[in-house]
Amino acid sequence: VFDHDAQRVADLVTEYNRLFGIDQERSQAVEKEVADSFITKKSGQPDTDAVLKIKALIRWSEAKAGAIEVGCREEHLHFLDLPFYRTGTIAKRPIGDEDVAIIRELVERVRPAQVYVAGDLSDPHGTHRMCAEAIFRALNEIERDTGSRPEVLLYRGAWQEYEAHEIEIAVPLSPNDLLKKRQAIFMHESQKDEALFPGSDPREFWQRAEDRNKGTADRFNQIGLPEFFAIEAFVRWNGVPI
Repeated sequence: VFDHDAQRVADLVTEYNRLFGIDQERSQAVEKEVADSFITKKSGQPDTDAVLKIKALIRWSEAKAGAIEVGCREEHLHFLDLPFYRTGTIAKRPIGDEDVAIIRELVERVRPAQVYVAGDLSDPHGTHRMCAEAIFRALNEIERDTGSRPEVLLYRGAWQEYEAHEIEIAVPLSPNDLLKKRQAIFMHESQKDEALFPGSDPREFWQRAEDRNKGTADRFNQIGLPEFFAIEAFVRWNGVPI
């Protein structure tokens, strides 16, 4: 999340509280703390606790809105706030036992039949790979202790697609499906126009995602398979840690 997005939210909350007469003194103090931290912040320095909380709140609200846009119910949403991510800098901590334990507790409580994991293991930020590592470790622990685990399906987001011969499950997408997916991506406003870690591809996330889905459908058609508007591809995790 960009610093200016955090400042915008701090300003918004202060003005909201002013309009409704809600603890203006405290909100103004937080707004000033955030603004001052950006003035004095040097490159590579961690965010203050207040800024960190605001940035986390932004991503929480965006993820929630995106999930609801595609039909998820609010009571089925779970936000883990994993410790490895809470550094306040670009660099994150290595995945630790606490991260794995949090994921394991959720899986054992919800007991899903399938777990979907972002398979963009070479994304520019590296977070997808770290999240996958934590999930795989938790699922391996569950399988070790119980003899079974949920099926795990990997998908690609904004980065390169799986090769056609790697794809194990291909889900056709209609124009309406792809539009719904785009609308969900748009809910992630802080990531939509210019991501903090965009990589070498200048296209926006939604453009990359749609081009990838349409490109997969084109490749399937070229090798003699049925013609579809777009395809979402999945690969089963083989159980090997990363």
